Amino acid sequence: MTEQTSLSFANVQAALGGENFQGSASEIHGLLTGIISSGFEFEDDSYLSLVSDFFNNGEGLGKNLKDLLKQLYGDIWQAVLDDNFSFQLLLPDDDEAMVERGPALSLWVQGFNLGFGLQQKDKSKFSEDVAEIIKDFGDIANLSSELDEDEETENAYYEILEYVRISALLCFAELGAKPEANNPENTIH
Repeated sequence: MTEQTSLSFANVQAALGGENFQGSASEIHGLLTGIISSGFEFEDDSYLSLVSDFFNNGEGLGKNLKDLLKQLYGDIWQAVLDDNFSFQLLLPDDDEAMVERGPALSLWVQGFNLGFGLQQKDKSKFSEDVAEIIKDFGDIANLSSELDEDEETENAYYEILEYVRISALLCFAELGAKPEANNPENTIH
């Protein structure tokens, strides 16, 4: 993937499918967002080892997969630092069936919980709001995959999606390690 390639759910999922890889695009995005939102340093590239350990049986990642993960990681950083709240979860498009989108949201939250838990083990650092978010995310991660294709389910999905998106940003605002602006090595592209 080139730098200009847009990282949509479909193209990330397709790239992951070409590798001997056990995770979905939404789950990987959630994991990376979880570690970033809980205080992971921008310069630390050990996230590649985390992804390899959890989703590739600890085997090395190929160059294409590493490049994809680095781009995904950089894109997440750029989005969570954006003052316009441009951060979005990497999920199937709105025109996909609810039976695709609902489980993908659940996987995203599971990935977030995993990444957050790996990075942030000291619950005493959490505000009451973050503690409640982590509890809520545990519930969201276990949502039923048997979803109806109706307006009520669609509306509930969007409410949960927006709650998760804003909550991830809140976790980052409270616990995230902002890159130092004066250090040229920390420039996010």
